[in-house]
Amino acid sequence: MAGVEEGFGFEFADDHRAMLGAVLPTGPGWPDWRSDDRDTLLGLLAQPVDGVLFDVVENDFWHESRGERPSDDDAAVERAEAHLTTAPRMIPVFFHRCLPAGRGTFGNPVFSLHQTDVVHYGFDLLDYVANEFHVRTPDRPRRHPAPIPFWDDLVHGGPGTTR
Repeated sequence: MAGVEEGFGFEFADDHRAMLGAVLPTGPGWPDWRSDDRDTLLGLLAQPVDGVLFDVVENDFWHESRGERPSDDDAAVERAEAHLTTAPRMIPVFFHRCLPAGRGTFGNPVFSLHQTDVVHYGFDLLDYVANEFHVRTPDRPRRHPAPIPFWDDLVHGGPGTTR
């Protein structure tokens, strides 16, 4: 996994890294970090940010944390891109289900990201896999997902978002 991280400029979260070290799911929807071509993986990695930028231009999406929206779409995209560089990078797990990147992190929520339609799909990776694939896991207490800057603001059209 270190070669993937170095080649693409991110670090897997510890639980994501452990999962991929134990099993490398393959088939439709699963990023194949060992065999997919570089352009395919770059496209998957770009989807979360590209989706937000698409909504900025096509659906008048704006978040108040960026200040007043510029009237020019190019300027709005530029400001949104700058803001997104400060948000945790989202790494695809399965199709458009993503987990925040970051060595030394674990237990973060898995998000379903389709443009700015953002939903928690599991309070952590194990919860996500159990829910998505109907896998029975040991009983665990339910808890609220850990807060993730910016992306949590979009969950269910969170506060401060306009269209």
